[in-house]
Amino acid sequence: MSKQKREAWKVFQIIAEFVDGFEQLSHVRPAVSLYGSARLKEDHPDYQRAEAIALALSNAGFSVISGGGPGIMEAANKGAFKGSSSSIGLNIQLPHEQHSNPYQDISLNFRHFFARKVMFVKYATAYVVLPGGFGTLDELAEILTLVQTGKSRKIPIILVNEEFWSGLLDWFSDSLLAS
Repeated sequence: MSKQKREAWKVFQIIAEFVDGFEQLSHVRPAVSLYGSARLKEDHPDYQRAEAIALALSNAGFSVISGGGPGIMEAANKGAFKGSSSSIGLNIQLPHEQHSNPYQDISLNFRHFFARKVMFVKYATAYVVLPGGFGTLDELAEILTLVQTGKSRKIPIILVNEEFWSGLLDWFSDSLLAS
C-alpha cells in the first residue's frame, strides 16, 4: 500500500475513535474530568486526595473521567469505582508508562491524543486538576485556552494543592494577565 493510501486510511482510524467515544459516553452526564500525575503511588497524599475527591463526586452523582492509567488517574478511577456513579478511563497507547488501571466501568482506548482530549472536554461539567507533569500541564493549558477563546463553555476548573500550583498562578497573574 502506498504512503498516500495509508494516510487516507488513517482518517478512518481517527473517525472510529471519535465514533466509539461518542457512542460509549453519550449517556454520561453529569461528569467531572480529573487530571494529575501518572507517577504517584498509593501512599502519596495527592493520590489519596484524588481518590477521596473522586469518591465524593461519584456519590454526589457525577461520573468521573480520568486518563485511565496509573497514579492520580488510578486514584480517580478507584474512588469513582467505589462510589455510585461511573468510573471512566480514557486510555492512550504510549510506548512507555501508560497501562490501564482495573477500576474502570467504561474503558476507552485511544491512539490519538486529540481524540482523547475531545472526550475529556465534551462530557465534563467541571475539571479537577491535581499536581502532575507535562501531560497535566498540557491538559490544563488546553482547558484554559478553550474557555478563553469561547470554544468551550465556562465551567469550574479546580486546582488541587495550592502549594503546587501557586508559582504557576503567580506567573499567570504577574506575566500573562499583565501583558
